[in-house]
Amino acid sequence: MTSTGPLAPRLPSPLQEVRDDRFGRHGLRLLLKRDDLIHPELIGNKWRKLVPNLEAARGRALVTFGGAYSNHLRATAAAGRLLGLQTTGVVRGQELAGRPLNPSLSRCVADGMRLHFVDRSTYRHKSEPETLAAILRAAGAEEAYVVPEGGSNAEAVRGCRALGAELRGRADVVAVACGTGGTLAGLAGGLAAGQRALGVPVLKGGFLEDDIQALQERAFGARTGAWSLDDRFHFGGYARTTPALDTFAEDFEQRHGLPVERLYVAKLLYGLVALAEEGGFVPGTTVAAVITGAPFPG
Repeated sequence: MTSTGPLAPRLPSPLQEVRDDRFGRHGLRLLLKRDDLIHPELIGNKWRKLVPNLEAARGRALVTFGGAYSNHLRATAAAGRLLGLQTTGVVRGQELAGRPLNPSLSRCVADGMRLHFVDRSTYRHKSEPETLAAILRAAGAEEAYVVPEGGSNAEAVRGCRALGAELRGRADVVAVACGTGGTLAGLAGGLAAGQRALGVPVLKGGFLEDDIQALQERAFGARTGAWSLDDRFHFGGYARTTPALDTFAEDFEQRHGLPVERLYVAKLLYGLVALAEEGGFVPGTTVAAVITGAPFPG
């Protein structure tokens, strides 16, 4: 992978233990896998998923997909600026086309990304060949390299396998927040026997199990590693938060000096605290939480 130039990473990312009585009183250790420190602009799992796709693109323009608050769109736009590549972002929600851009989409445009808005029905069918071809034609991106929503494809999953490899022998359970599932799929494939991966989905729906298995089958040929999902901590769905989640995140920040990103990381950490209190981990367990992002704006 790219180890020099504007995408040079800090790898392996730091692994730090934090003292938290909500874990300690149940005989648990909590480690933070600081993937948020890999690269200042391709934060966390975005570096791990995007770089293999950038290598596969071989300098071609990029087109990718996301919602109005997509971390993946911002990371792709930043990569395009850093590497001098043209990028197009296909954004869910035709109704957004006539509105002022939110800070997330404004950052994409500032980094040179062209935005193409599509209606939500079309967006849901974007993986179907005919619909995808029509979107690419309308966006003027027929020759571009297509990176799927969230960056999750076989290349990304194989890239995230290194995350698991970095954690071999370091924790019993490795937990990560899940959007499209690519990070968990790769992470589980890189862990050693006896370790397990836990995914905390940030979207409602309960569809990720099949998606993650399909990603692993494309990347590795079969379901790989020990992994499971806990669907209880989405707080209403993607980009949704609640006052209780904000209060939790602020408290965690004060306890440990970690800026807590709300859409993914806060839900992960909240879920782990809840599981610790429920007795979801056997005493003596070391739990590693993958910090996949940083708050935006930075």
